[in-house]
Amino acid sequence: MVSVLITGSSDGIGRETAATLVGQGHRVVLHARDAGRAEQALAAVPGAAGVVVGDLSSLARTRELAGSAGAFDVVVHNAGLGGGLPERVVTEDGLELLFQVNVLAPYLLTALMPRPARLVYLTSGLEAQGVADLDDLQHERGPWNGMQAYSDSKLLDVVLAFAVARRWPGTPTNAVDPGWIKTKLGGPNATDGLPRGAETQVWLATSDDPAALVTGRYFKWREELRANPVAYDVEVQERLLAACAELTGVALP
Repeated sequence: MVSVLITGSSDGIGRETAATLVGQGHRVVLHARDAGRAEQALAAVPGAAGVVVGDLSSLARTRELAGSAGAFDVVVHNAGLGGGLPERVVTEDGLELLFQVNVLAPYLLTALMPRPARLVYLTSGLEAQGVADLDDLQHERGPWNGMQAYSDSKLLDVVLAFAVARRWPGTPTNAVDPGWIKTKLGGPNATDGLPRGAETQVWLATSDDPAALVTGRYFKWREELRANPVAYDVEVQERLLAACAELTGVALP
């Protein structure tokens, strides 16, 4: 049995991942952004060990989450927002919403929580279309394009995963494209079902298969693929870590 925290597990792929792990006998703690969604999550995954609450669009609430969540064998950074925002939204912290939730929040949780034995970061196949503009991480220049901002954030999730893998060589850390899954985020035209969207995370979290114990890799449906070439650039990785540290005031240990 392993203990697992899954962010954004009140619905969609996160909830499916949680339910699968609970069904296998593991200790799973859910995460939701508010109390109402926390109740829904526990009702949907009744075997879960508990639920933690924290709004990832707030640096203060993300810090509180990191402090209250505890230690886990595995953390799956599943939470994220899609690219449907019609305009650029700024949070209470003065940060662009997609970047804060999709990139900065998992960085901050990684930096503040006790280091787990394994880490998984969810991305998207749209990372291939992402641009790592380290001088405009929050899309302050030019016209707003929600899908491009989403794609950029998903590329940065891979960059983050690879940076952590390199900094923490004893902690298998990988990025996962779950596929185009029929969820609220994926939309009704998505081609794949929830079980397929969760299977790789479950495998990486629990398997003793040597193929699941690698680090700094990019997976889709348990197959290792090549990510956007930018993600392998150590300078890009270091610049992203430095930018996240500056924005949060917390350096990656």
